[in-house]
Amino acid sequence: MSATAHAKAPTLAEQLGQKLMLDFRYYCEDNAQESEKCRTPMTSLPPALANLVAKHNIGGVILFAENIENTQQVVTLNQQLQDAAKLSSLGAPLFISVDQEGGRVARIPRDIGTAMTGNMSIGATYAEHGTHYATAAAQVLAKELKVLGFNVNYAPTVDVNMNPENPVINVRSFGEDPKLVAELGGAQVEAMQNHQVIAALKHFPGHGDTSVDSHTGLPKVEHDKAQVMSQDIAPFKAIIDEGHAPGMIMTAHIQYPALDDSTFVSKDGKTMVKPATMSRAIMTDLLRDELGYDGVTITDALDMAGISHFFTPKDAVINTFKAGVDIALMPIPIRNDEEIAQFDTLMQELVAAVENGELNKQEISQSSARIKALKARYNLGDQSSSIDKQVSQANAVLGSKAHRVIEAQIAEAAITDIKNTQLAPKLVADAQHITLIMPDTRKCMALQQALEATGVKDKTFHCVSLQGFDPEQTQETLSKTDLVIAANASPAQSAVEIGGMDDVEALEAFSLSRSEQPKALEALMAQAQAHKVKTIFVSLRAPYDVAQFGQYAQVALATYAYNIDVDNGQTVKGPAFSALAKVLAGKISAKGSLPVTVNQADSE
Repeated sequence: MSATAHAKAPTLAEQLGQKLMLDFRYYCEDNAQESEKCRTPMTSLPPALANLVAKHNIGGVILFAENIENTQQVVTLNQQLQDAAKLSSLGAPLFISVDQEGGRVARIPRDIGTAMTGNMSIGATYAEHGTHYATAAAQVLAKELKVLGFNVNYAPTVDVNMNPENPVINVRSFGEDPKLVAELGGAQVEAMQNHQVIAALKHFPGHGDTSVDSHTGLPKVEHDKAQVMSQDIAPFKAIIDEGHAPGMIMTAHIQYPALDDSTFVSKDGKTMVKPATMSRAIMTDLLRDELGYDGVTITDALDMAGISHFFTPKDAVINTFKAGVDIALMPIPIRNDEEIAQFDTLMQELVAAVENGELNKQEISQSSARIKALKARYNLGDQSSSIDKQVSQANAVLGSKAHRVIEAQIAEAAITDIKNTQLAPKLVADAQHITLIMPDTRKCMALQQALEATGVKDKTFHCVSLQGFDPEQTQETLSKTDLVIAANASPAQSAVEIGGMDDVEALEAFSLSRSEQPKALEALMAQAQAHKVKTIFVSLRAPYDVAQFGQYAQVALATYAYNIDVDNGQTVKGPAFSALAKVLAGKISAKGSLPVTVNQADSE
């Protein structure tokens, strides 16, 4: 492309194309499959999608776990995407983005990449290690993403988790202290961006005190402005003020009446408070003018129910841009030719909205200039390596021994003694028959194998899976048990963990049995207590559940994670289980500190 073409001012359509981030999670080329039923993962870029990227000067894409099979495939796919962008009239490189927070939310297959144990486990290491592990984890995540061809990571999450009932954030947060969250989040932004991966801080102005998942509804935060500023927004402000501001900040689909109580009329005629994503008072007046953020802003996915239940795709994008947000993420699904045509129409409607004055032409131009500047700052167009060389580099970096060591160190440093953990090694040593009560069989296998690997030998292990609970068999098992190790993982999986809105129905299909599991666990632990069977309780996720289950156990501890990275049917293991086993066997002590307040009144 000639220098003249690059120097020419971009057209309105080119500017708008740069302001859209599309997902190509599934694509059905034969068009026989209705969009909602299309579940063919897009793992190699089809000509129709390559043409769409080039034709509309698309600014970026987001990939999901379904798009990622192996190293060679994803390196090739990301190169195909960049090659398509080069054929556009602007020739601008793509943002290629992914949710790789670590812990609960990781899209790179865990047996390939290093997923880490997540933010709250890092928060638990802070008292002893400061920001060391926040930096180390972010460096690993960034190196592994960069070598695959990704250049934007939707991380870190700096939501301050103040609500024990929060269904979507909980252990994705570093903790409940805004200063701790800001310090750890700032360290991660700096580490990622030093390794040439753009950090997208989320979810502004804060998702930490919600009891509704914005994937399935529209949460509302009722804090007054003073509380919003001192808690929810404090980490964002601190990170911006410290001068290593993230390349991107992601919005939250949440109502914040104290910041903006203006209303909109939803597509079904209901009058509602505007969500932050569509609030000019929040996204422009507050974030840009008051807090001084001059980077790129991006919405959370617009297909989430917090938006899609109330707005048509066209209205969602237009309201987002009116609020001053730079990039609309996932405005409409594109899974077949029919939806490509719908996207063509959406582009025409957006151009018309600017031409008729509904959208401000100068603001659209300024927004596309911010996007261009960010791409230039990270030199996204540099693709000098061949695919073979990239694959070779990726194979050396992904899940490397050095990275796995850091992951294991964080898992070990995070384990937190909540009650009498120093007693655990003697209880384990003295027991002959150990019953593991776990959410599912794989977790039983992971803990048993981890204990055996630490030298816990000559024990008979029994597994009680709460997922496949058999009351009669369980009674027989407990009658010959002299130690119970019981574990709980709460809250249950949210849509974001397993990939987004397409999976909500799958989650709902087993929600009833899932909701019964804590009741069954409590009954079994009460029974063990009544029969004077020694019990160790392990909180595998958000440690708030200690208030419910700790009272039945002599020992209680928290791991904040239960990643399983290896599962070939015979060997099942993950860093959190390895760390847990070392504590239970007395090989290491539990030195983590609770980063959230847990009601321990009943657990003493």
